[in-house]
Amino acid sequence: MSTGSVTSYIDVAQLVLYAFWIFFFGLVFYLRREDKREGYPLESDRTERSERIKAQGFPVAPAPKVFELRGGGTATAPRGKADTREIRAKPVGPWPGAPLEPTGDPMLDGVGPGSYAERADVPDLTVDGRPKIVPLRVAGDFHLESRDPDPRGMEVIGADRAVAGTVTDVWVDRSETFIRYLEVEVPTASGPRRVLLPINFARVDGNRRQVRVKSILARHFGQVPALKNPQLVTLLEEDRIVGYYAGGNLYAEPSRMGPLL
Repeated sequence: MSTGSVTSYIDVAQLVLYAFWIFFFGLVFYLRREDKREGYPLESDRTERSERIKAQGFPVAPAPKVFELRGGGTATAPRGKADTREIRAKPVGPWPGAPLEPTGDPMLDGVGPGSYAERADVPDLTVDGRPKIVPLRVAGDFHLESRDPDPRGMEVIGADRAVAGTVTDVWVDRSETFIRYLEVEVPTASGPRRVLLPINFARVDGNRRQVRVKSILARHFGQVPALKNPQLVTLLEEDRIVGYYAGGNLYAEPSRMGPLL
């Protein structure tokens, strides 16, 4: 037998190859199970919500693991707790996987592009335990770059080219050191209220002193999800606010919901 041969049919190189195949299969199996810690088990939409079939596929979801959170407390994944929120939408057809159509006010139903996750209703924190996203009136150690346009005092223009309100403050991320939201004062039937506008949905025009928003109309600003505390925003509130503006890309006008062709 030649050097490296174990028998006349098996050598070391062949054994190493087999070991690599076994290791690689085990790695894929492990990673596939671990990525099922979020969103699994799935619920089949072929039955009523009270009788939903649990679908896990192969491999099955891993056993729950408890994680200790930096701010105290624990979190379990998979959570095992089903989302019990009412789905304010119905399928457009009887076939499985049919698109959902909102049953009420599409801007407030929280479905489709306007959906949001049930995140913790607490603010995200910096390394030193302070609220991460706050207005400049709270973050006294932050300021706007003098060479950039200051959006405070600018009019906010909706997709219908109507004035929605006026920017009153800027919310910054203390950890990432950039602007997250613009605070906008908007008129409502019950008086003025202040809402947050995600900077990703805004276009600041320093020459015209305007902030333009294409996702929603001027009248929609009065229904932006509110904050419990005017000085900070929680993880749940962030998801709801961003979901509201994202939903406007499809639901703000009836013409946006139809086919393009």
